[in-house]
Amino acid sequence: MTTDRTDGSLYTKIQQKVATIEFGHPASNSFPSVLLQRLTDELNTLGKNPDINVIVLRSEGEGAFCAGASFDELIAITNLKEGEKFFSGFANVINAMRKCPKLIVGRIHGKAVGGGVGLAAACDYAMATVDSAVKLSEFVIGIGPFVIANAVERKMGTAALSEMTLAAHEWKNAYWAQQKGLYAKVFETTAELDKELEIFTSKLASYNPEALASMKKVLWENTDNWDKLLVQRAAISGKLVLSEFTKNALAAFKK
Repeated sequence: MTTDRTDGSLYTKIQQKVATIEFGHPASNSFPSVLLQRLTDELNTLGKNPDINVIVLRSEGEGAFCAGASFDELIAITNLKEGEKFFSGFANVINAMRKCPKLIVGRIHGKAVGGGVGLAAACDYAMATVDSAVKLSEFVIGIGPFVIANAVERKMGTAALSEMTLAAHEWKNAYWAQQKGLYAKVFETTAELDKELEIFTSKLASYNPEALASMKKVLWENTDNWDKLLVQRAAISGKLVLSEFTKNALAAFKK
C-alpha cells in the first residue's frame, strides 16, 4: 500500500529498541517540503528517546525508494528566498541524520534519485535490493546535487560523486553502488532484504547504547561545519533554479 496524500505520509513504529520510520508519497516517494520537515522533526525526537538504540529508514510500496524533492514545488519557485528554503529541506534532513545519536540503517528497496541518493548516503549502514539503482540527474534540469554532495562523497568518494553527477543521464546499478560503498549488502528480493534487516538491527540494538552513540560520533567526525555548509549549498541550487536555462529545462521535462 502507498499513500495518496498530496503532502505524503510519515509513520514510526518502535519495537524492541528499534524505531522504524516509513515515509511515502504518491509521486514515487518524493519529498514535498512539509514531509522533509516532518522527517527532520521525527529524527530529532527519536534521537532523544532513551528507549531506542537503532533507527531504520524505509519508504512505502514496491516501486522507487525515493525520487528526491518534489518536482511540483521545484517548478513553483519564483525567487531566491523560496529557492534556498526549498533546497534547505534536504540539508536539514541530512544534518538531522548526521547529528542523531542513534545509528541509522537504510532499507533501500528500489531506485533512488537525487535527494534519495543523499538519504541513502546519510544512513550509517544501508541494505538494498538488486532493484536499487541510483542516479544523480540534477544536471539534466540545470542544477546540481550540491546539498547532498558532501553526504555522497563521504560515503562513496569523490570519484563516484563525479561519475554520477557528470553522467546525469545514467543509472548506476545496485552492485555498482555496493562496490562504491553506498550499500553494505544487496539482495535479490525484498523478502531476503527484510529478513536480514531484522536480524541485523536486532543484534545492533542489543549492543551497549553508549558504545553505539560513541561510534556514531566517530563515524561523523569532521562534519561539524555541515550546518552552515549545506545551507550555503542550498543557496547555490536556489539561485540556479531561477536561471533561464533551468526554467526552460524544467518546462521541457514537465512536458
